Amino acid sequence: MSDIKVLIVDDSAIVRKIFSEELSKEKGIKIVGTAPDPYVARDKIVQLKPDVITLDVEMPRMDGITFLKKLMKYYPLPVIIVSSLTPKGGKMALDAIESGAIEVLAKPGSSYSIGDMSCQLADKIRAAARARIPRVKENRDSSSDDKRVVVASKALKKTSNKVIAIGASTGGTEALKNVLTKLPYTSPGVLVVQHMPPNFTTAFAERLNGMCQINVKEAEDGDTIVPGKALIAPGNYHMLLRRSGARYYVLIKDGPMVRHQRPSVDVLFRSVAEYAGANVVGVILTGMGSDGANGMLQMKKAGAKTIAQDEASCVVFGMPGEAIKSGGVDRVVNLDRIAQEIINSV
Repeated sequence: MSDIKVLIVDDSAIVRKIFSEELSKEKGIKIVGTAPDPYVARDKIVQLKPDVITLDVEMPRMDGITFLKKLMKYYPLPVIIVSSLTPKGGKMALDAIESGAIEVLAKPGSSYSIGDMSCQLADKIRAAARARIPRVKENRDSSSDDKRVVVASKALKKTSNKVIAIGASTGGTEALKNVLTKLPYTSPGVLVVQHMPPNFTTAFAERLNGMCQINVKEAEDGDTIVPGKALIAPGNYHMLLRRSGARYYVLIKDGPMVRHQRPSVDVLFRSVAEYAGANVVGVILTGMGSDGANGMLQMKKAGAKTIAQDEASCVVFGMPGEAIKSGGVDRVVNLDRIAQEIINSV
C-alpha cells in the first residue's frame, strides 16, 4: 500500500516544521509539501495531489473555512482542521466540520503535548485517507436543515432509571447531530463521548443545545443523569457513570489516555455496564479504531441493548465494525434510523 500523501497548510512556520518532523516519523505517511496560506495551498494541491490536507482555520489573506468551502466545491479532499485551544477556535472548527472537514485537532498547548498531538494527528490522517468525504449541502439554512423530525416517543413515562450511552469519533459530530436532534424531550438521559479536544466539546454542546428538544451541556463532575438531558464528555477528560441509590451521576476525571484517547468511549461504556447494566441502550457511531468495542461487549453481557451505525452511513466504519466483530452489537442500523431504534429499545 502506498504512503498517504499529506499537505500541511498553516501560517505558522513553527507549526509547519513541527508537524512535518513529527509526521515524517510515522510509517505510511509522507509529507509532500507545506503552505503558509490558502493561495499557496491551492497551487500545491494541483501540483502535488495530496491524499489528505491539514488546515488551520485562522490564517491571513483567506481564512481556512472560506478556503475549505471552495475546496469542497471544486476539488473535494479529506481535510483535518487544526485549531487553537480557544473558545473561538472551537466554534470555528465546528463551522469547518459543517463545511466538509473530516476531523478536528488541537494545536499543542499546556494540556496537550507535541507527543500526544503527533499520535492523534497520525491516527486522524489514516482515518481521513479512508473516509468517505461528507456531502455538504449548499446554502445551509438552519430553518430547514437543522430542524429534524423528532422520532415517535411512545409514552416514555418511566425513563428515570434508563441511560443512553453513545460513543463516536471521526465523522461523529454530524452523526451525533443527526441522532440527538431527533430525540424527544421525554428521552432518557444521554451520555456522549465524542473524541474532541477541550473547548471544542464546549462549543459542540452549546451548538447542539440550540438545535435539540433535549437539553445538551458539557458534563461537569457530579452532574445527575435525568430524562431530557444529554451530557457531552469534556475534551481531555474521561467521563464515567456512577450510582448513588436511585440517582445516576457522572465522574469527570483525568487519567491516562486509552487507545490514544481522552475521553475514551471504552471508559464510559465499561462504567455504564457496571453501574446501569440492563437499564442501558448503548450506541456506537462512526469513527476510526476500536475504542468502545470492549466496553460495548461488556454492556451487552450486562443485559444492555446495543446498536451500531451501519457501514453505508459511516464516514469511517472502524469503531462500529470492531464492536460488531467483538460480538457486542445487537442491531446494525443506518444513521437516519438510529434515534428511532434507541427509543424503540428503551
